[in-house]
Amino acid sequence: MAMEPVVYVVDDDQAMVESLSWIIESVGLKAKTYTRALDFLETYNPEQHGCLLLDVRMPGMSGPELQAKLNALSHHPTMPIIFISGHGDVPLAVRVMKAGAVDFLTKPFNDQVLLESINKALRLDKLNREKQQESAQAEAKFALLSPREVQVLQGIVAGKQNKVISAELKISLKTVEAHRASVMKKMGVKSVPELVKLVLTNGVAHEMPAEE
Repeated sequence: MAMEPVVYVVDDDQAMVESLSWIIESVGLKAKTYTRALDFLETYNPEQHGCLLLDVRMPGMSGPELQAKLNALSHHPTMPIIFISGHGDVPLAVRVMKAGAVDFLTKPFNDQVLLESINKALRLDKLNREKQQESAQAEAKFALLSPREVQVLQGIVAGKQNKVISAELKISLKTVEAHRASVMKKMGVKSVPELVKLVLTNGVAHEMPAEE
């Protein structure tokens, strides 16, 4: 993933926005700042690699409200959010962390603590995006399979031997072997363990019909 990460800052305090921006850019990262959550939401690009520094209490849309909006926009993990607050509100911190925030920092905080949190969030976002890409590639490969190949794949993932799959699908053993070879080729794997891992770890399993 070649896209340069962006650290978004959303805080209604202009002085805080400028301070955070300076800290972020001092270590070579790109910062984009907003003083209203709605302004950020209107320009939000889910394809952009980055993280979000988000104030809790703001006029209009609050930080937690923006978090809920972002979560509702995507089935995938959203851009990692680091909440910043002038109030040590523990119940609120617990709520936003349960909703997926990666950190909750109480002002004033140490610059190094902030930068460590940002780096952690950027690593998480990179990992999430790589997983999404792998999952999309696996689903594209799965879409190439014929209905019969999907049935054979289902048997393989269930740990069944070729002769069992042959009997259940009422097709010859040679046909099962041919379908199996085709499945392996289309899914781009060289071994059964690799195939099973690809199916189970990339969201393909939920697309396979349940066995009768």
